[in-house]
Amino acid sequence: MVTTIIFVRHAQANYGVDDRIRPLTEDGLKSREVVVETLKDIHVDQFLSSPYRRSMETIQTAADYLGMPIETDERFRERQVGTCDDGWLEKRWADFSCAEEGGECLASVQKRNIEALHDVLNKYAGKTVVIGTHGTALSTILNYYDSSFDLEDFLKIVRWRPYIVELTFDGDKLIGKKDLAHVAVKEDAQKNVGDVIQLISSEMIEECQESKVPEEILAEHQDKFGGVIHQPDFIFFRCRKNG
Repeated sequence: MVTTIIFVRHAQANYGVDDRIRPLTEDGLKSREVVVETLKDIHVDQFLSSPYRRSMETIQTAADYLGMPIETDERFRERQVGTCDDGWLEKRWADFSCAEEGGECLASVQKRNIEALHDVLNKYAGKTVVIGTHGTALSTILNYYDSSFDLEDFLKIVRWRPYIVELTFDGDKLIGKKDLAHVAVKEDAQKNVGDVIQLISSEMIEECQESKVPEEILAEHQDKFGGVIHQPDFIFFRCRKNG
């Protein structure tokens, strides 16, 4: 019995003192359109999320579109950051039991996220579940199933906001992984929210449909599997596997 889990890493969020209640930025709110476009034709049985505001806000529009509520699970929350995180990123990824003072190690993040995921796989066997998540939390899940997923991979997806990835399971055994969509935010996007790039994984491209894209722009970028988002318009390629 195949169970499908669609993880949605949250969209761009504002920074603040209380990590749990950080809202999405204006650009992050707009990028939720990508989540809706990706999920609207998928039969979703359940929406789950980290209780953090940014994760719930990212999938809320899609849940509303499909007329479904969102249930939260505390175990899907993001890593607890300590008092001084400077220089600890490499150390944490080199040793999952290592953490800065007051911070949470990756082994702890991975353990509670995997426990929550296993419960979901048992409860919703054979169904499709969307889970709102975070960059580090999701990365520890991907590392659990593929030990080659490391710091380099984490740094690649850290600016993908949102990032939507589909995992398929037979029981609790991972049998497939497919990137569905992501919005890649440039390093300076916190200062220039209009400077965002929409990309789609090249491995997925078999049939693409464009949305809100003038024909001349589509022609220019169609062989690149993406293009620049000029606010407020999106260049968004929605991909389907044949059959």
